Amino acid sequence: MRTRHREPQTLGEGTLDRMARILAARNIDPATAAAQAEEPEPYSPLEALSAGMPPRYRAAVADHPQVLAWVRTVAEAAVAPSRGARRQVTTGPSLLMAGVVGAGKTHQAYGAVRLLVQSGVGVRWRATTAADLYADLRPRPGADSERELAAVSRCPLLIIDDLGAAKASEWVEEVTYRLINRRYNYELPTLITTNLAISDLRAHLGDRVTSRLAQMTTRVEFEPVDRRRHRLAA
Repeated sequence: MRTRHREPQTLGEGTLDRMARILAARNIDPATAAAQAEEPEPYSPLEALSAGMPPRYRAAVADHPQVLAWVRTVAEAAVAPSRGARRQVTTGPSLLMAGVVGAGKTHQAYGAVRLLVQSGVGVRWRATTAADLYADLRPRPGADSERELAAVSRCPLLIIDDLGAAKASEWVEEVTYRLINRRYNYELPTLITTNLAISDLRAHLGDRVTSRLAQMTTRVEFEPVDRRRHRLAA
């Protein structure tokens, strides 16, 4: 079967003249119109951040006093990689947010990241649930779980949601220790949420993990109110 080859089409002079008249009637400079068509509209840092967030948390607002204090501390510790560059999160404290399901812990965590960006600080970050984290790190054919663990461990800011929700095992305890110990040693800010009491975390993840968490985090207790059910009832 013969394939037809079509020459590229060009606009005739009549078409170009009509386009020029239309632009002139609308007081539009043809050169400006062409430049605007070629250059994409820039996104603000907050818009870029929101695009990478789950839709439910794109408008999250942090208002808990201890979470706000954490944001201020991390923002003050941010440094610029070079003169004139935007300050970036490099090191800082961590938070362990504990409370019942639906108390607003995850909302506060995403709100804290948004507030950092709103304050003019750049941040490379990741967010995951503990269950998803273990699924990504579990050895399996075709996956480099060690490389993934190293990437998560080095991320400047990490949200770990629902720590302690996954089924306990020696493997879970070991992987969690390696992750938390790395972030503890390098003082990388970590936002952790859990539905468990610290004594239950110790039973679930072992003394090594809970000891590191006790040293590297400020514990934030949330009111024992399921805000999701409260909103539904209202």
